[in-house]
Order: sequence, then structure tokens, then C-alpha cells
Amino acid sequence: MTHPRPVACVGLVVWKDNEVLLIRRGRPPMEGAWSIPGGKIEFGENTQEAGLRELAEETGVEARIETLLGVYEAIAPDSHYVLIDFTAEWVSGDPEPGDDASEAEFVPLDEALSRLSWDKTRTAVQDSFHARAASIQPKSKGN
Repeated sequence: MTHPRPVACVGLVVWKDNEVLLIRRGRPPMEGAWSIPGGKIEFGENTQEAGLRELAEETGVEARIETLLGVYEAIAPDSHYVLIDFTAEWVSGDPEPGDDASEAEFVPLDEALSRLSWDKTRTAVQDSFHARAASIQPKSKGN
């Protein structure tokens, strides 16, 4: 008996100044829900290439990946997704929905967190915010 295997996916938490890029999913799974850009990794594609491709397909935005944010899992009776998320910085482009996104826009953090219905995505966005805040804090000199 063969069992289904987990599906490897990638997501990008893209920041433009203090706003984060969200998409509204236009297809299942989670059709109509707000999320971050991302999707399945294609065979032969590395995670960063996949993330940037999905970002371009879903929003028309270009970004620079800054760091690996984390690995999150979504396990349900009929599915198992391994989500590899990165923090990225906007480079160019105005969000225009494409591929499987019905809407795409930059929104302030508080609004993003209220729109996101899935706790794993909310955690990824919060983790990204805290990582960015820690990296831009001035380092104090020891006495």
C-alpha cells in the first residue's frame, strides 16, 4: 500500500517599508482566504527560485530574499504540506493579482494579522516582523 507523501511548498513574507504583502487565494485550498505569496516547489527548482517564481506569478512583484524564516507544517487527514518560508524585501512592482491570487496588496502589520485566518501564516508573519526588528536595532556597546 502506498501512502501519499508530504508536499513541499515555499512562501515569502515580503516587506515594503513597514507593510507586508498579502494575497487572497483564488483557488483551493483555502480559496478566499488571505495568505502570503507562495506555492508548490517544482521538480529541479530550489526553494528560493520557487519562492521568487511564485511571487512573480501571483503578484507581479520582485523581491530580494533576506533569510530563511522557518519551516511550518500543515497536517490534515487528507493532506500534508511542508511550508518553507522566507523573509524578503520588496525590490519593484506594484501588486497585481495573477495565477491563483484574486487580490494582492501591501498592508500594515496589524491589518495583515487580522486578515490572516490560518495560525501558521500569522506566526510566520509575526516571526518575520520580529526578526526584521531585531536586525535593525542598533547594537549597544558594552561598558
